[in-house]
Amino acid sequence: MGEIERLREMIGSAKRIVAFTGAGISTESGIPDFRSPGGIWTKYQPIYFDDFMSSEEMRQESWRRKFATEGTLLKAEPNAGHRALTKLVEQGRMTAIITQNIDGLHQRSGVPDSKVIELHGNTTYATCLDCGHRHELEQIRKSFQDEDRLPLCAKCEGIVKTATISFGQAMPEIPMARAQDATMTCDLFIVLGSSLVVYPAAGFPGMAKRRGAKLVILNREPTDQDDSADMVIHAEIGPTLSRAVGVN
Repeated sequence: MGEIERLREMIGSAKRIVAFTGAGISTESGIPDFRSPGGIWTKYQPIYFDDFMSSEEMRQESWRRKFATEGTLLKAEPNAGHRALTKLVEQGRMTAIITQNIDGLHQRSGVPDSKVIELHGNTTYATCLDCGHRHELEQIRKSFQDEDRLPLCAKCEGIVKTATISFGQAMPEIPMARAQDATMTCDLFIVLGSSLVVYPAAGFPGMAKRRGAKLVILNREPTDQDDSADMVIHAEIGPTLSRAVGVN
């Protein structure tokens, strides 16, 4: 039996599937991996959360980077991998998508917000760091680019930041707890496009395995957790997963 047939069989026999997605699923939509050669982290020094909070200059630089690099994100569309996951959610067999990605492509592919657990936040909108009020980027972009004005919260005048988790910023407690709950109750855990090096998030596959779930890792490159998986496929995510799930 070939790899795709085995994966199709494992998916078909599972009732509570959890997907864990990393940069590899989004690179197939044209979004570069931050860690790859030429990625954002090789071009810019990361701005740490404490520096963002304490320095107006760092906040200026953070928003400048955001608007200078968002063109790629705005052009990106969900790919076959995203659509395959959407189908599993619609069938009621995928209970959650835990993602390290910040691009919102799972939601744009039709997955309800309630099924997407974003461990590193979302870069398609902003939030007030004081009161949590959501801010859309269009008005922030206009004020910043036309008047060089940093955004302040319309409700409380607090500091506004993209809704992502920065270096040095605490992992969000509620998404982490939701991810743990989903992981501990699934019967199949599928890693898609993650190098599994960023903890604590990279601990979820092992947690699922210890609770009795089958573990599949679909990633172009080997990971340190391949040896503990029930199945490892080194291939493109979109073509592989779409054939296993049966979507075009």
